[in-house]
Amino acid sequence: MAPLPRNILIVGGGVFGLSTALSLSKRHPNSQVTLLEASPTIPNPHGSSVDTSRIIRADYSHPTYAKLATEATDLWRRTEWGHDGRYTQNGLLLVYPDGDSTAKDYTTKSYHNVKELGEDAQFLPTKADVLRAAPAYGETLNVAGGYVNWSSGWADAEAGVRFAKRRIDEEGKVRFVTGQVTRLLFSEKDNKTVTGVTLTDNTTINADLVILATGAWTAALVDLRGRAVSTGQAIAYIRISDEEQCQLENMPTILNFATGIFIIPPRNNVLKIARHAYGYHNPKAVPVPGSSRGETMHVSLPEQGVTIPLEGEAAFRTALTQLLPTFADRPFIDTRVCWYTDTPKGDFIITPHPSYSQLFLATGGSGHAYKFFPIIGDKVVDALEGTLGPELRTLWAWPEAVDENRFEGTEDGSRSGAKGLLLLEELAKTRKSGRESIL
Repeated sequence: MAPLPRNILIVGGGVFGLSTALSLSKRHPNSQVTLLEASPTIPNPHGSSVDTSRIIRADYSHPTYAKLATEATDLWRRTEWGHDGRYTQNGLLLVYPDGDSTAKDYTTKSYHNVKELGEDAQFLPTKADVLRAAPAYGETLNVAGGYVNWSSGWADAEAGVRFAKRRIDEEGKVRFVTGQVTRLLFSEKDNKTVTGVTLTDNTTINADLVILATGAWTAALVDLRGRAVSTGQAIAYIRISDEEQCQLENMPTILNFATGIFIIPPRNNVLKIARHAYGYHNPKAVPVPGSSRGETMHVSLPEQGVTIPLEGEAAFRTALTQLLPTFADRPFIDTRVCWYTDTPKGDFIITPHPSYSQLFLATGGSGHAYKFFPIIGDKVVDALEGTLGPELRTLWAWPEAVDENRFEGTEDGSRSGAKGLLLLEELAKTRKSGRESIL
């Protein structure tokens, strides 16, 4: 095992960044670790690691992720990670409708994987079986079958981030700095060795190793065309009554792989509905990282502070009609667009950069990284040390590029919805629809 560099800079204070900082502070106490976060507060209010809830599941069609998620879920259950309401084990109901072979295949593979891992899963071959497992979802439920895994649950996303930050603060070994990175710094000798970062105010931070845990913003710092794309995902919230809270709070989370819609049981009289889809793209022209000729490229990057387009709201209304019809016309008290960093197969990118020395990537969460919060940092440090197991090393290696013009998002059998949606176009359609309705 090679020793790690003395001066390590982690860019990004989300799941990958915080978990890596925790692991480094324990396993390499002699390294000077600095964590740079764009937001003055952690959690970053615009980060994908924040909001009310995240599904904690081992329900994967890929056996390696299923096994790793089982290990993570065990930590959510039995350690401080899940204390004080940060983890709730309510079960996960995975369903598919008639005629969708892809969703049925993903669900069936997931069921067999979790059964082999000893999870408390029950196959539900008919709609009647589904309704017996989750009676709060009525007869309008449009499903052909599925299964329920009572070993799964959900996490309070923001509380988990606060917990990780507090643990790092208590250990006192990581220095936190606020600033927005504009570009990587390279050695003047070879232009291939990363020596630090430049911030928006033109100040610089030097390091012997830079770890980019920058999520959906990574594409502006490293050329990831054909390897990762930032996609915006729709989320909405509904205020519900005390009676409705009691009716739904102990129901399993429902996830429909055909539509990508999932509903997590409410807390504090707020119900969340979200979509795991191909998402919205938001192409922006940015400099090609590392280019000395002033080249530019178009990559999708997050658009902060926007509400969901009419397209997303319509999808939610249709889903609510099928799942919880009494809420179908209920107003949303808030909506937001959450940004994924999608890779072609949904695999994380946890690897040294193949062309730039002293640069390491920990990104590519593809909308399913949060559940691994308690262990992903250890896996990142394993990769830094060269001790990561062969299965994960292969899965998380620098990915082969696909045709970026055809790369709409992750193709792992769990995504849904239309492809090629452009966020600003959909928002313009929404504004136009509003004007026409007034006229």
